[in-house]
Amino acid sequence: MDLPHNAFKHALAERRMQIGTWLMSAAPSTAEALGCAGFDFLVVDMEHVPIDVPQAIGILRTVAGTPASAVTRIPWNDPVTVKRVLDAGAQTLMFPFVQDEHEAARAVASTRYPPDGIRGVAGLQRASRYGNVANYAKLAATQICVVVQIETLSALERLPAIASVPGVDAIFVGPGDLSASMGHLGDIGHADVQAKLAHAAAETKRLGKPCGIVGGNPDMVRRFLGYGYTWVAVGSDMSMMTGRAQEWLGALRGATAPSGGASGPY
Repeated sequence: MDLPHNAFKHALAERRMQIGTWLMSAAPSTAEALGCAGFDFLVVDMEHVPIDVPQAIGILRTVAGTPASAVTRIPWNDPVTVKRVLDAGAQTLMFPFVQDEHEAARAVASTRYPPDGIRGVAGLQRASRYGNVANYAKLAATQICVVVQIETLSALERLPAIASVPGVDAIFVGPGDLSASMGHLGDIGHADVQAKLAHAAAETKRLGKPCGIVGGNPDMVRRFLGYGYTWVAVGSDMSMMTGRAQEWLGALRGATAPSGGASGPY
């Protein structure tokens, strides 16, 4: 049996634009519906959603049956969590709150078997198709994608060093936390925040790394694409559901949908 092909990783390497969304509901049925809707990738969020490894396996299985790719955001840059999630079959991992090149190198090392890293070896697990992928341990890294998340001003200042770490496949800028670190909590549209987001996209392009981001609506995402971001997420399953619900309720009750509030998984 062949090692599963990581379409998301290869699309990043080829600089193909990819559009995705966040999975905040932790519901396989929702993941399946959005995977069939045409999104290129779906983010399985284990950081801000109470998804544990068994639940993640169910969602990963579901997404695998659709044309979309799964990007799994782990709760923290923790080798034990990385080991369990990789063994569960995740191939693309997003590491939150990476602050410098040392933390980026630690993230990469946790996804590699010795001598290239510190990932623990298991004989039978879902990732190796329960031992049916020949030479899984030697081949695994070829299909593992490491995404590190830049979320503060100090991390943005270290971007060249972070992006240069061998094994880092892509950068993801978290606009919500970045705006908070700049003193503009909840206001990613602030001109100063937008300037930093534009700078991040230009800098990663100069460094030769694909850079991703998330926006709360299509207009914001189009702005990010204009900055040069090459893979973007728009909102989440929950924001799409509640937004449409508010729109329909407003139409039926003669009122407009509530404005303001966060509409994306920042």
